Amino acid sequence: MKPSRYTVWFLAACAAALLMLTGAKPLLPAKGKPVVDIVTVDGAIQPISAQVITQAIGRAEREKREALVILLDTPGGLDTAMREIVKRILVSEVPVVVYVAPAGSRAASAGTFIAYAAHIAAMAPGTAIGAATPVSLGGGGMDSTMAHKVQNDAVSYIRSLAAQRGRNADWAEKAVRQGGSLPEDEAVKMHVVDLLARDMNDLLKKIDGRKVTIAGLARTLHTKDAERHATGASWRQKFLGRIIDPNVAYILFILGFYGLLFELSNPGAILPGIVGGICILLAFLAFQALPINLTGLFLILFAMLLFLVDIKVQSHGLLTVGGIVALVLGSLVLTSGDGGTMRISLSVILTVAVVTVLFFAFVVGAGYKALRRKPITGREGLLGERGVAVTDLGTREGKVFVHGAYWAAEADERIEKGAPVAVDRVDGLRLHVRKT
Repeated sequence: MKPSRYTVWFLAACAAALLMLTGAKPLLPAKGKPVVDIVTVDGAIQPISAQVITQAIGRAEREKREALVILLDTPGGLDTAMREIVKRILVSEVPVVVYVAPAGSRAASAGTFIAYAAHIAAMAPGTAIGAATPVSLGGGGMDSTMAHKVQNDAVSYIRSLAAQRGRNADWAEKAVRQGGSLPEDEAVKMHVVDLLARDMNDLLKKIDGRKVTIAGLARTLHTKDAERHATGASWRQKFLGRIIDPNVAYILFILGFYGLLFELSNPGAILPGIVGGICILLAFLAFQALPINLTGLFLILFAMLLFLVDIKVQSHGLLTVGGIVALVLGSLVLTSGDGGTMRISLSVILTVAVVTVLFFAFVVGAGYKALRRKPITGREGLLGERGVAVTDLGTREGKVFVHGAYWAAEADERIEKGAPVAVDRVDGLRLHVRKT
């Protein structure tokens, strides 16, 4: 006998209630191919990198992606940004695959921790991983006791990640304590990473069918024929990421100083002051995310003060020399970072110093020449000027044409009309001339 529709509804309601009580999820038919998101991280690990990765993981979770692949190439970066990324990967509801690629890329320092935190870690041929020794942040260095504490903390952190993902914990400790590094083939042999993949196609084929643990539950990946969806930073994040680069922030800071200096030296120019103010504010925005040493910042500010005073005061270049020394020393210790990734390039510092020397040499030199230049107006401006006798001179007062005007003149010798003359002295509105 065919069951009534009320019976069917009742049975369906009971099944739904049972699913709700057991926490199981109904099996729905697949809608098309699985999708894999791919996010590229190229450069130092900093707050914008952490923001991009965490947003990519959140988007992959909302869209129910099969996996998220982080295409990684980094020399290292900030410890705080790295830990933010690692924490988000560990609680991710989608499998996270870290792929060190393309050839020539590396997952150094902070990148090593991120690779260890991933559910699956892979490398392309010609890549490297390691060199994860922590360095001093914020400048000023660390004493031996503090350095030992920081290193032990990093070791315990990466060993816990290795234990959670089943990777080589002993080598991870070596990478932190001794700065060890491995190429891709040795990394696979020593179980530092899970596999070697030539490209993205090879990667998706090799991880297809692999089981990973997500929130304590086993999950099998189906990525062989998955669609790929590239995701990345927004235009705002790209803009901020460029500014956070220590070299860019430093140049903005110096340009802002030049703009304000020119405005103070030439009140009313307006445009240099506006541009300088914007550059200074953008530089301070970047400094909030960078490991800044206040001593270095104050040295640069002191150098700017010396330059400004040198324009107003004749110090025979002493203030400029002091400003250059303060600028170079402040630039060298302004920032520090993991493996130098958050430090200002020495070539940039030297370029700024040379340009500053040339600029102030020109400004101070022009001021010195202006002081020594012969006056061109007033009584002093007439001394030595040459002209022509309009009338005879010597026995009586006559007229001369000097400096574009006719003047009353006298002379100690006889000078004929039309003879060339030069001004010896000025008595009121009368010139004393001699024949030339």
